[in-house]
Amino acid sequence: MSQQPLDTVTLSDPSLDTLTQELAAIQQTGSKRIALLGSRHVPIMHQQLIEMMSYALVLGGNRLLTSGAIGTNSAAIKGAMRADSNLLTVILPQSLSRQPKESRSQLENVIHLIENSKNDNLSLGEASAMCNSEIVARCDQLICFAFHDSNTLLKTCHEAEDLRKIVTLFYFD
Repeated sequence: MSQQPLDTVTLSDPSLDTLTQELAAIQQTGSKRIALLGSRHVPIMHQQLIEMMSYALVLGGNRLLTSGAIGTNSAAIKGAMRADSNLLTVILPQSLSRQPKESRSQLENVIHLIENSKNDNLSLGEASAMCNSEIVARCDQLICFAFHDSNTLLKTCHEAEDLRKIVTLFYFD
């Protein structure tokens, strides 16, 4: 049985294409469109870390995309707004009036706010899944904070991977 030398790569290997794309994305200079999504049920310490991360990403010149809910998304909005509110886009699963009262005041200050009032007749779960798909379609990279049973978020991560986006998934549990 003949062995290939270690420095030989089979060009038909699909992982080679994925690896090449991920390396190119990591080395890319300039700004990226980074989606930051996650669970609504986040401990306060984690919210503070997410806020710092979004602040740093936006200070680095990246455009941040998120949705408008309490927890992860609220922390991401807070950090991005502190750094440069013009580099933040928030896409809502439904209209602003359908958002929780505790997040409306924050959302009203977002410059680039996109409402999906056409989804007001859907359940929040259905509307959120559609919203996450829209966010993933617009980003270069997805950072997600989830629990192992966060089905909608995990499905969003798989969708992003299928679209060959860079996905970083952090688990709370």
